[in-house]
Amino acid sequence: MAGIDRRGALKLFGAAGAAAAAAGLGSACSPAQSPDEPTAPQYDSPVRIGLLVPGTGGYKPIGDEILNGFRRYLQTTGNRLGGHPVVEEAEDEGDSAETAREGLLRLLDRDVHAVVGLASSAAIMEVSEVVEQEHVPLLGANASPRDLQGVPYVWRTSYLNQEPGLALGRHLAGAVDGPVAIVAQDNLTGTDAVAGLQEAYATAQATDRLAEPIFTADESQPGEDAFAAALAQVRDQDPEAVFCVYAGAPAVEFVRQYVDAGLDPARLHAPAYLTEGEALEALGEAAVGIRTSANYAAELRGGANRAFAVGYRAEFGTPTIYAVASYDAAAALDAAVRLTGGEPTRRQINLTLGEIGLIDSPRGRWQFNQARTPTQKWYLREVGHDGPVLANLVLKELGRLG
Repeated sequence: MAGIDRRGALKLFGAAGAAAAAAGLGSACSPAQSPDEPTAPQYDSPVRIGLLVPGTGGYKPIGDEILNGFRRYLQTTGNRLGGHPVVEEAEDEGDSAETAREGLLRLLDRDVHAVVGLASSAAIMEVSEVVEQEHVPLLGANASPRDLQGVPYVWRTSYLNQEPGLALGRHLAGAVDGPVAIVAQDNLTGTDAVAGLQEAYATAQATDRLAEPIFTADESQPGEDAFAAALAQVRDQDPEAVFCVYAGAPAVEFVRQYVDAGLDPARLHAPAYLTEGEALEALGEAAVGIRTSANYAAELRGGANRAFAVGYRAEFGTPTIYAVASYDAAAALDAAVRLTGGEPTRRQINLTLGEIGLIDSPRGRWQFNQARTPTQKWYLREVGHDGPVLANLVLKELGRLG
């Protein structure tokens, strides 16, 4: 394999797997239709879907994964949702809540039926009021603030921000006897995840083992010494474990500075996005031993994930939590648009989203709860070698949340 990088190796293996799958599954149906169902009706009228994701800045890799996941689903349905041809309308979420709002308004001017995307928790909070006023369904394909509740037109196909901390906290409270240091960005994603960890430790009556959280500046592209002061505090605490909350470019920079500070990656625990997608590719061997909580891992067994992962690897590389959330957003819209009976409107799609039931997802079957977020399994993962590549390998299940 000399001369082939990690992404190249994954695409090579994925292409081989895709060819084998095509040879053995030539009559397989799309996710929208089972082999026993009559042919579903097809329509000429298009459904317009707005895609609002970061196209620039430190969170652009997350935006790319959201786009890839959505488009991967459309490849399985002939670029249709509910039998209607899809017209994509894309806008840059940008690096702030304000730019996300501006992007949403531009999408609404193009009469989209629904919107998918949003990487930033601050952004989804900012646009939620407009979404409600305009009665347009929004399917958030990344983490979401725990305080965003009771908003009828906002659905989440990922999870609530506190859930990664809650899932991981339940594990750490029983597995680590010593003190746990906490470092996170001072934003909604960071404070919510920390709150989830604290809730788990409170339930276990072990809050005395948690150090006071250290919050760092909310920057999408932090500098090479951005975490020096925080890491000096962590070193002084001499913890048995470290819980951190970073995604995208900040995740890469944090782990690099953490390792350069002489701290042990095997003690580092975090929500999945610390070692997801391009972050893992950029970190390489420095990430080995890091453990994360996640609602998905590329190596999960199950027919839905095998089919998804083979196709995704062939085109894009290793599938991520962002790609799966967006793939499932497309699946949910596919089912919801179908239930409108050929006349989808914003209000009708929002109504039928509550009627679609179980989604057979690469992460496993899940459904929306009353808060319009998934009830789903969580997993403990560890970065390790899977043949010639690094991967987030599943160690155990962490139970169900949602």
